[in-house]
Amino acid sequence: MRTVPVHLLLWFLLVIVLVVALGAGSYQLSPAELISLVGARISGAAPDVAAPAEIVFWQIRAPRVVGSTIVGAALAAAGLALQATFRNPLASPDLLGVSAGAALGAVVGMFLGWGVGSTQAAAFAGGLLTVALVYFVARRLALRDRLLGLLLSGIAIASLLGAMIALVKIAADPRGQLPAITFWLLGSFASLGAHELAWLSGACLLGLAPLVVWRWRADALALSDDEVRSIGLRPAAVRAALVIGATLATAACVAVAGIIGWVGLVVPHAARLLVGASFRSALPVSMLLGAALMTAIDTIGRVFTVVELPPGVLTALVGAPALFLLIVRVSDEHAR
Repeated sequence: MRTVPVHLLLWFLLVIVLVVALGAGSYQLSPAELISLVGARISGAAPDVAAPAEIVFWQIRAPRVVGSTIVGAALAAAGLALQATFRNPLASPDLLGVSAGAALGAVVGMFLGWGVGSTQAAAFAGGLLTVALVYFVARRLALRDRLLGLLLSGIAIASLLGAMIALVKIAADPRGQLPAITFWLLGSFASLGAHELAWLSGACLLGLAPLVVWRWRADALALSDDEVRSIGLRPAAVRAALVIGATLATAACVAVAGIIGWVGLVVPHAARLLVGASFRSALPVSMLLGAALMTAIDTIGRVFTVVELPPGVLTALVGAPALFLLIVRVSDEHAR
């Protein structure tokens, strides 16, 4: 009997999650209404649904669901790229301080009273500048292993930026600014609109492009640098392309949705369990899993709880046990 490809099953899972997410909420939308709304927009005809349903779907729910899907796919792909780059299964988008830098930029923007667009731009710039600083510091370290230098620099600078975020929170107005900063740091898709969605899509496509184009080269990083050079590739160039792409995608996600951890750490492990260790095979699986997981978590947080839970909280609640189960499974396989 012929088995169903993993990719096909994951696409089916993602479609089911999207349909549930688009229909679920305080204003329920049936699958028939969803089809009518989408079909009417494509054909240009008037939808056969009530006016409030059209407003809820296109202005509130669709941007949020599509945004969570993009963020989940981008963070999962970024985590897979960083794990391949550093040959470290614990690598994640937080490793190089991208999330901390973007968070500091956003926190400073909110503290200074900037608008939403300016705050998101500050977050995006903060993530990119942090990675540039990490590279600069790492090049000044007298270490033979440059990857180790990047790891140490990223950990140190991320810790420093975390302290700076804490200082801004202490100085913030406890009645207005502090709650907004705290809520943003936990992540949220509630404020996503068409403008933010377009910006997020463009930035993530730009960041994920090097990962897709160089996916076959990424598999070579499992070899030693000498072996990589022997097949005509420059390992430093491959690593730089993957890190830059992962940084762009992560910074865009953090700028729009806040800090959402664990997706970039856990999802790549699950993808490798499904299709093997090859980056080329694991990349699309990671993106599909990340998109489905993030969309499902956001839906659970806004529908099945009395108070809307930030996705950053739920990803931690789901990610930590999932990582533990993955570690146990891998250790059992090695023991055999």
